[in-house]
Amino acid sequence: MAAQITTGWQRRAGIGLAVAALMLALIYRFLPGWLFLGPADQPQAGGQGGGALIDNAMSGLAVAPASAGTSIYAAGPPLALAPFARDRAASSPPAHPSGPPAVVALLRRAYAAERAERWAGTPDSAATYYQQALQRAPGNADARAGLQSLAQLLERNAAQAIRAGDAETAQALINLLRELPGGLDAGAPLQARLFVLEHVQPLLRQAAALELAGHRVAPAGGSALDAYRQVLVLDPGNPVATRGLARLQRDVLVQVRVALAGEDFPRAARLLAQAHGIDAGSTALMAARSNYERARVQRARALVARADAALAAGSPALAQQLASQARRLDPQLPQLADYEQHVRDRKLYAGYRPGQLFADGFLDRDGSAPTMVVIPAGSFLMGNRAGRPGLRGDQTPAHRVTFSRGFALSRSEITVAQFRAFVRATGYRTGPERNGDGLVYDEMTGRLRSDPAANWRDGYDGEPASGDMPVINITWADAEAYCDWLSRVTGKRYALPSEAEYEYAERGGTVTPYWWGSGSPTQRVENLAGARDRSPRGRHWDNAFPKYGDGYWGPAPVMSFLPNPYGLFDIDGNVSEWTEDCWHDNYIRAPDDGSAWVNPGCQNRVVRGASWASTPEQALSAWRIDTPGGAASARIGFRVARAL
Repeated sequence: MAAQITTGWQRRAGIGLAVAALMLALIYRFLPGWLFLGPADQPQAGGQGGGALIDNAMSGLAVAPASAGTSIYAAGPPLALAPFARDRAASSPPAHPSGPPAVVALLRRAYAAERAERWAGTPDSAATYYQQALQRAPGNADARAGLQSLAQLLERNAAQAIRAGDAETAQALINLLRELPGGLDAGAPLQARLFVLEHVQPLLRQAAALELAGHRVAPAGGSALDAYRQVLVLDPGNPVATRGLARLQRDVLVQVRVALAGEDFPRAARLLAQAHGIDAGSTALMAARSNYERARVQRARALVARADAALAAGSPALAQQLASQARRLDPQLPQLADYEQHVRDRKLYAGYRPGQLFADGFLDRDGSAPTMVVIPAGSFLMGNRAGRPGLRGDQTPAHRVTFSRGFALSRSEITVAQFRAFVRATGYRTGPERNGDGLVYDEMTGRLRSDPAANWRDGYDGEPASGDMPVINITWADAEAYCDWLSRVTGKRYALPSEAEYEYAERGGTVTPYWWGSGSPTQRVENLAGARDRSPRGRHWDNAFPKYGDGYWGPAPVMSFLPNPYGLFDIDGNVSEWTEDCWHDNYIRAPDDGSAWVNPGCQNRVVRGASWASTPEQALSAWRIDTPGGAASARIGFRVARAL
């Protein structure tokens, strides 16, 4: 019976112990939560503890009231901030601190105070307990590590409070930091940053107020731009001021787009300069400037195109106005140079260009005038000078002639086909047809002879000529009649070239005796008397260009040889040509403007240029021949000139 009682008691004791063990386990499990209060439950000790300061700072960062005046961001846009660091900078406190029991107890109190955010400044703070532990055990590693971790925590949180613009919290944390060993050195940079914060805060509030009042970039010295710049002087890289400048520049660039939409390029340029003054290196500014440049060039090109159109339409005043607008937009625009050339061409060449080919269409029928070449304006020394080959008295005195405007000459001599069109249209009869005094080449004698049946339809030998041959057996009056007809059917002024025009065009800008150089040609440049030429019966020239042969005895189809530098064919070969001028024995009192020298009633005219039978002396650019105006010959044709 006693054994049964003992056994029952033991059974009940075991159950009790088991329950007690379970209760102890539960107590141990939840004991830290009962003993150590979290930050939200920690009682405030009259605002003296570090935890109260941090909690206040945290609540201030969560919602920044507009009237707080203590947060830098109350004056600007909100900023997302990371929460304050509440954990130790290093690893968690050791579960079993080392040292004598009294030191371990102080360390455990320090850990508990640290978790409660009683970091420093009170008798029950973590810093106090760590220092007491070090007084008892100066070499204790856990105490030293605790103070070091605590200093890092305070320093980190103070820096974050400064970044958040919470000067009050930052100052409190710096004060706590200074109470720790080495805290004075660590707190000095933070104190300097806090000093900047206290001066930056009012400037940012001022900048925000100026923005709201519309004083974004003006007036100078009293704008939000000025305030933000002052902030960045005090605090380089300040995020609020940086964003503020970007916002101000963005507003200016919006105005740039508006100005470009209205093609107000001067205003857009001024605004871009203003935006450059805000932030010269921003990508937004570079994009805006690129858009401006593209729009400016496009507008300038359009203005030049309109100026060209106005010039072509005969409105030079409007053209000049449009070109001036384009020049203000882009003085270096290549199209402006083209336009200026068009203006010069219009003034000097009626819109044509030197060297340009054109053919005027007939007004009342199909067909067109001969193809013309535009001869450039300029000046040259007409005649021959002492010491030059072939000098004769009728080529002197050499004198300067200036063409203030360009003119045009037919690219080649007038052909049989072209003269036939004139005859068919008018029924005109030439001098040789009326008088029977044409001249042809006689192969038997090697000379020209009279042939009553020869006329413009025939070649140099009296046989019918093909349409591409130069027309010959034409008197000066016949050539004039052709020019008058061209003027009527085209509405343009055609005439025989003046003697000065002919020599100027024949030289082609050269100063050598011939347009191709100084001696016998080295290639087939013109149809001339060459030493290698042979007639159908084997005749050769007594006075000819040495070692030269062009393959023709008599005229060749026009444009069978090379053009001179001005693009004129057969200008010094094939057939000689009539000019407008009366004959004068010399150039005394000759016109110096390139006009024809004409005396009323004169009988003799000037023939210019070499022919298929001309000697080297007769092919000189200065050579001129006195010929009766009523004469006709197998060696004389003509070409036409047109005023521009």
